[in-house]
Amino acid sequence: MKLVAIVGTNAEKSYNRELLQYMQRHFSSSVTIDVAEIDNIPLFKETMALPQAIQALTDQISAADGVIIGVPEYDHAVPAALKSVIEWLSCNVHPFNDKPVMIVGTSLGIQGTSRAQDELRQILNAPGVGAIVLPGNEFMLSFAPKAFDDQGALTDAHTVSFLESCFQHFIKLIKMQSGTSSMAVKWQGHYDVIVLGFGGAGATAARFAADNGARVLVVEAAPYGREGGNTRYSAQHVVMGESLDDLTTYYHALNAPFVTPEKTLQAYLSGMSRIPAYFKDYLGIPAVSWKHDIKPGDAVAIKKTMAEYPELPGSQTVDFALVHKRDKDAGLWKVLRQKVLDRTDQIDVWLDSRARQLIQEPTTGIVRGVQIERHGQLVNVHAKNGVVLAMGGFENNPELVQTYLHSAKLTPLGTLFNRGDGIKMAQAVGAKMWHMTNYESHGILPGITFKEVDGERGRQIEHWPLLKQGSILVTADDGTRYFPEDAPHRHGHIKTHGSWLIPMLNQHPYLVFDQAQYLDFKAQLAENGRLPYPQFMDKLISAKTLTELAAKMDVPADNLVKTVARFNQAKQMGEDLEFGRHVDSMRTFDDGPYYAIAAANDVLNTQGGPQRNEQAQILATSGQPIPHLFGAGELGGIVANCYQGGGNLAECLIFGKLAGEHAAADKADADDVTAAEMNGMNDLVDAENAANVTLGADQYLGRSNSGLGGQIMVRVTYRDQAIQKVEVVQHHESEDVGLVAIDQVPKEIVAANSTDVDAISGASASSRAIKEAVQDALKQVKVTQ
Repeated sequence: MKLVAIVGTNAEKSYNRELLQYMQRHFSSSVTIDVAEIDNIPLFKETMALPQAIQALTDQISAADGVIIGVPEYDHAVPAALKSVIEWLSCNVHPFNDKPVMIVGTSLGIQGTSRAQDELRQILNAPGVGAIVLPGNEFMLSFAPKAFDDQGALTDAHTVSFLESCFQHFIKLIKMQSGTSSMAVKWQGHYDVIVLGFGGAGATAARFAADNGARVLVVEAAPYGREGGNTRYSAQHVVMGESLDDLTTYYHALNAPFVTPEKTLQAYLSGMSRIPAYFKDYLGIPAVSWKHDIKPGDAVAIKKTMAEYPELPGSQTVDFALVHKRDKDAGLWKVLRQKVLDRTDQIDVWLDSRARQLIQEPTTGIVRGVQIERHGQLVNVHAKNGVVLAMGGFENNPELVQTYLHSAKLTPLGTLFNRGDGIKMAQAVGAKMWHMTNYESHGILPGITFKEVDGERGRQIEHWPLLKQGSILVTADDGTRYFPEDAPHRHGHIKTHGSWLIPMLNQHPYLVFDQAQYLDFKAQLAENGRLPYPQFMDKLISAKTLTELAAKMDVPADNLVKTVARFNQAKQMGEDLEFGRHVDSMRTFDDGPYYAIAAANDVLNTQGGPQRNEQAQILATSGQPIPHLFGAGELGGIVANCYQGGGNLAECLIFGKLAGEHAAADKADADDVTAAEMNGMNDLVDAENAANVTLGADQYLGRSNSGLGGQIMVRVTYRDQAIQKVEVVQHHESEDVGLVAIDQVPKEIVAANSTDVDAISGASASSRAIKEAVQDALKQVKVTQ
């Protein structure tokens, strides 16, 4: 599609020119925009021959599919130069006749060219001009000098989003006017429902769509073994409550002072109050109530309260549902994943395949399908009745993190594949966004974890007392403390002046400690053989003095010296007046040497995305549902303010079910296409069947389904009454600490000639599964010998 953009002024410096040039670059992937100047066109004179510049502009407009005019406002009106050009173009030539036109404008102040745009609409509608002006969609850029960066790009994400929405409506107008509004798409596949994302929400939506008779395609960006989204990495707690009234009171208090649409909230809470029945009816297992079923000696500890905010009214009803008396083992995820595998006659799963854009019908706004990048090719897959966005958040997208979370970088604690694709795809079809600045955290201390290289997950270590007890503190970018290190936190939020907030974000926070603390770490290492963070000692920096350490940390030395002095003084006084850390957890710093380890701001998951209603329909900016588009899970989560643990998993189950059912329902405006060349492919099934392990003499195969990613398979060589070798031949464990267990636990089993070895810290589920698989193999030894 070809457009011409007219700079509506002859001024040498024009922010309207900058805006049109930005649009030229920003939309270059979908249209070609030629920017036309009017500075060489003489003032209109009826008796003058048609200037060559006007003839050239006439030809340019005639050849274009549409016109964009960037209009400034001079004295509450259209510039004389632009008015003169339009008079030339409506006297003896009429290129604007029946031509779609979009109006944009910039101004130095707040008015945003509103009067000029109104006048220009009247001019373009006049006899002899006859343009078809895009109704509504009035893009007026105020305070233009501050709106662009040094490269001429708009800096405000909301402004860009609105411009994209206006432009999409303009494209629809062009297609409708040209008679090409019907879908001219070459489809390579056809399903009743397409689910984008294969985590807890996506798996649930796919299963319920299939149960309602739909043929379903699930599309997941992660490769085999790393699917599951944040559901896989979560603690596997599903929040529930016995009283819907109390849940309603509690969630109103959690969201305050913000308001969530009551119908949407009640769809969520009513489902939450029925979680035990959900587990029984749909997962085929009884829900383990943490409040009522967990006893002393169980693998999970008894809690005093399940509510994350027990001080709020209604909190007494809160409970957690578990699939068994363990947590942090992907137990729920494995159940949901299996429900998809149980329905492979109706559900295809594409892994390592990235959805790129929704395919929306121009005239109706109906989402008809998805363009997917698969094996290096872009394929268009049609969805007869619905598309479900269940793609998780945007924590691995630096641009979106900077825009909405005001951080240069956040280290992810969960999946590495939540890259904000769902945000961009939803915005492109005009979806209304909500909760974009809300996110959760965890890590090693409130809001931080140890610094990792790009592309690595951060560590979540809940119980390591040495990080917050003793002669140790956390510094901000300027070498000063900024929160009490022993503060209790709620998903990374600490109480600050009456509100629960994640501590301020820094570019390079550090944990700083002295020689006595270092010796405590060494003693723990000697006693246990490892630290909860195995790389801890290797990542330390040290110096004889605090001044030298500050230089290595790139913080002001004077600040660091004073910070430690104030810390010591607080201990001696018996009160930490600055931050309120319990003095019993503090020990005076000694005379060195001193140590530091780099930390980083972290993110567990983001909550923002397209807003959905009580039927899991995604809403347009108008507040009306976008036809055939649904959502579930963290992408557009319901959390407006304070987060209750287990709430996102409950959203996956509740809104996943709603999305799957409503997406599968027959639609009066559904269309059928004939396209099946990409149907019938199932990467999940193919990968599950791929493990074909050969066994030699004295070799035995063992399995366990207790791994974080599902099944672990080992080949054990047993000879002369001893375990000679343990090989992990199949696993889907995490790409970080899980791989440490895969590497080390087999070696320790061989060295000990026993499975009675310690688990790797932070990888207890993986360690346990390896030991169980070896035990399973050894059972066969006893049978065969």
